[in-house]
Amino acid sequence: MREVIVAEEGEILDVELSENLLKMNEELASKNRELLKKHGIKSVEIMGSIGSGKTSLIAEMVKRLKEKYRIGFIAGDLTTTIDSDRISKNGVDVVQINTGKECHLDANLVMKALERLDLEALDLLFIENVGNLICPAEFRLGSEKRVVVVSITEGPFMVVKHPFIFMEADVAVINKIDLAEAMGIEVSKLEKDALTINPRIKVVKTNCRTGGGIPKVIEALGL
Repeated sequence: MREVIVAEEGEILDVELSENLLKMNEELASKNRELLKKHGIKSVEIMGSIGSGKTSLIAEMVKRLKEKYRIGFIAGDLTTTIDSDRISKNGVDVVQINTGKECHLDANLVMKALERLDLEALDLLFIENVGNLICPAEFRLGSEKRVVVVSITEGPFMVVKHPFIFMEADVAVINKIDLAEAMGIEVSKLEKDALTINPRIKVVKTNCRTGGGIPKVIEALGL
């Protein structure tokens, strides 16, 4: 086995975030949380890699919940409006955030997006973060629940290689389970990895292309 170098605190100069920045973000996230709570809005943040199925998951939940809730959607992406255009077709009030080069949303951007929404006309808000399994974990946005989505096509080690985002999530969605046999992936191992990292997390297996497992995700979120 080769020697493993572990960076000491403060050594990764271009990656380590200042305590003040994270503290400021947490304060803004708390304000967002209180604002949503004041208006009686349930809120769910969806995190995951590009192509994991975040938008498909949201689209399937919207189809099932739009008669029960008045739904809003905040879409995070680098430059496009592809995801927000897709969700808006379901009659959902949408705000797009384009981060440019930034790999995650932050509480300040979400606060600006909330100003564009008619909060009095909403009961449920979905926030789709930028496709990334690393950066979004540290920047809470103020949502009531956090969901992380991984897909079978991302391989057998996606959970163990990204433990922090699973520590921060309330629900883990393992998507594209119909491809497990073809990819040689043990779904039960991914589930075990998530529960080992975070024993309180709720793990749900889905096939968002067919809608399989979506009711269980809704149940896990208490919606």
